[in-house]
Amino acid sequence: MPDVLKTTVYLDEADYRRIKSIASKQGRSPASLVREAVSEFARRHGRRRRARSVGIGHSGRPDLGERAEEMLKGFGRK
Repeated sequence: MPDVLKTTVYLDEADYRRIKSIASKQGRSPASLVREAVSEFARRHGRRRRARSVGIGHSGRPDLGERAEEMLKGFGRK
């Protein structure tokens, strides 16, 4: 198991009983089910990391996309 931090989570009594029952049927601990659920939630709803390459070619020209053809006219000709 990777490094883990201890925390306290208060659960509704009925939810706790259901988690204990599911864990028992799967031969797992209730804590492992809670960790899995939190991890899945964090993956789904967490902030997605932007690729490091995004923005690397920032030109500083806000009109570049609109004027690309005009700006590239003659490019590559001698």
